[in-house]
Amino acid sequence: MRSVIGEQVFVEEVLESSSPVLVHFWAPWCSVCRLIEPALAKLRSDSGEQVKLIGINADENLKLASSYRITTLPTVLLFQGGKLLHRLDSYQNREELRTVLQEVIPTQANT
Repeated sequence: MRSVIGEQVFVEEVLESSSPVLVHFWAPWCSVCRLIEPALAKLRSDSGEQVKLIGINADENLKLASSYRITTLPTVLLFQGGKLLHRLDSYQNREELRTVLQEVIPTQANT
């Protein structure tokens, strides 16, 4: 299951993580955000759980959302080694994200 975090633990959970991290910026009022959660969870499961899935409520973490210039929801960011590798604004489907993950964990993402 995904973890929901805030600004206080972002550095530790995302930037200092030894695993790739998918960060899902969402808001309670965003219906598309809720609709894609099962797809994100499935993708994480398909990757052998080598990818960490983190959710961040953009409404409650405005400073963090602003620092990554989040202007649309949902937005999914992929971090590895503390660096932002990919950004998917207005995330729409699992295949789009699977393609991005293939660069990070090619063998698992292809299954």
